[in-house]
Amino acid sequence: MKITVIGTGYVGLVQGIIMADFGSEVICMDVDENKIENLKNGIIPIFEPGLQELLIKNIKSKRIKFTSDIKVAVESSEVIFIAVGTPPALDGSADLHFVLDVAKSIGKYLNNYKVIVDKSTVPVGTGKLVRETIQKELDERKVDFKFDIVSNPEFLREGKAVTDCQRPDRIIIGYESEKAKEIMKKVYDVLFINETPFLFTNIETAEMIKYASNAFLAVKISFINEIALLSEKVGSNTQEIARAMGMDGRISPKFLHCGPGYGGSCFPKDTKAIIDIAQKYGEEMYVVKAAVEANEKQKRKITEKIVSKMNGVKGKTIGILGLSFKPDTDDMREAPSIDIIRGLVSLGAKIHAYCPEGIKEARWRLSDIEKNIIYCADEYSVANDVDAIVLVTEWNQFRGMNLENVRGRMKDNFYFDLRNIYAKDINVRKIFKYYPVGQN
Repeated sequence: MKITVIGTGYVGLVQGIIMADFGSEVICMDVDENKIENLKNGIIPIFEPGLQELLIKNIKSKRIKFTSDIKVAVESSEVIFIAVGTPPALDGSADLHFVLDVAKSIGKYLNNYKVIVDKSTVPVGTGKLVRETIQKELDERKVDFKFDIVSNPEFLREGKAVTDCQRPDRIIIGYESEKAKEIMKKVYDVLFINETPFLFTNIETAEMIKYASNAFLAVKISFINEIALLSEKVGSNTQEIARAMGMDGRISPKFLHCGPGYGGSCFPKDTKAIIDIAQKYGEEMYVVKAAVEANEKQKRKITEKIVSKMNGVKGKTIGILGLSFKPDTDDMREAPSIDIIRGLVSLGAKIHAYCPEGIKEARWRLSDIEKNIIYCADEYSVANDVDAIVLVTEWNQFRGMNLENVRGRMKDNFYFDLRNIYAKDINVRKIFKYYPVGQN
């Protein structure tokens, strides 16, 4: 199978490399020529465990190539995945101009029958827009090449993307023709043989599944965070509450971990997008709206808690452990650390910060307050002469830190554990003024 993936961002790059590893001949196309040259040399632009090794393996086996020439990419393939970004517009809607620009280019260079696959997260109705955009170009060229549109949403977790592609929970295929359906079975032949669950549906349903899934997970996170806020006031333990809830097969324990709020490239964007879609069709997403508002509230409440417990932060120095929105990624998009750091700096605090992979992105996202931040070389340097430590992201290396060493470097001994990684350690409260989330 000859496959082209247009867009070498997070989704497109992972998809392309895994498809090559499954045995297909893959061309990855991107307009960023520097990125393409780096990829040709086995250098990936993101941090994702296991991905670079797979890239080098498939370059050596000549199953994957990279180009910035979209004409070559379109003409050389049987299946084209559109995997470009759909960033949120100011009103929360998904910005589709990258997707539609790609569709226009496909129409410009289409040379025979192909299956066009929307892999980007897109609103309901995008499949029709992509079809219309391609057909318009074909009409202007006065050619009559046939093509099919498929919706194939991704469900990758950053930090676990390789595993999620190799052993997904399910594959969703929204299709219109039996020919396209059979071709998509061949694309995912390895997974089909391995009896991965497949759901074949219409395009509109496939487009909605991704938004509905992410919105529901965001609701779960916001729900348990609101329980955590209440638990701190009534004296209950949210970890034990979540554990008991998770024992109920109707609920499941996943995404019932309280913390500083959700972030990343999916939940914030997709919740806002589904709210916008609903409004365009005259519906109100009351539950999802509440989850979005609760998430913003959670980040504010965390900052307020730090300020309150420390009796103000003006003139004080606070160490931040973890900047990326989750472990095992360098992604800082919508990371809770950004709001927490900005909130503390606005109230007069200085920041020491360390993250195994997030510092590079943090430097430009927080460049306007850089004079208030010192980026440290390791997790222990963060503690030097600080009044408090705030653990924001639960990287594994933070779990085994020598807490006596940390305390010995600090000026005061406040420790705010936003991921509850030390909540069961009876000694931590002897060393620090220790504050977990959702319990006392």
